[in-house]
Amino acid sequence: MTETQEKAAQDTKARLVTGPGILLVWLYGVMSVGAVSRSIYQIATEFDRAPLAYTLSAVAAVVYAFITYTLVRGGEKARRAALVCCAAELTGVLIVGTWTLVEPSAFPDATVWSDYGYGYLFIPVLLPLSGIWWLRRSRTATAA
Repeated sequence: MTETQEKAAQDTKARLVTGPGILLVWLYGVMSVGAVSRSIYQIATEFDRAPLAYTLSAVAAVVYAFITYTLVRGGEKARRAALVCCAAELTGVLIVGTWTLVEPSAFPDATVWSDYGYGYLFIPVLLPLSGIWWLRRSRTATAA
């Protein structure tokens, strides 16, 4: 095997955008666009109405964009960074989702993560679970 072929084989192993990873990148990309556009609009036009909710939507947008970037970038460092972000995202969804159910008055307007992502068909709670599964599986596949 030539050096170029060996490098290509290593790159293929390090890629996270294969199989289910393609769907994951697509979903994170869609969520990034949705959360970014929603939070920019809300912060620019209605921030005084629900600053906590709109700030949390902006945080969600940054997390989605970063995970999308790391998945596309690939490699072990990117995989680990994405895994940490998916765990942080899941933690955020669970905290905010519970908070919105326990103390709805704290959120006069919904965030991306309100009610565990009810307004987004629960994708915000399912996406990090899927991401963690895929990132752990891709590490196992790369090690083999």
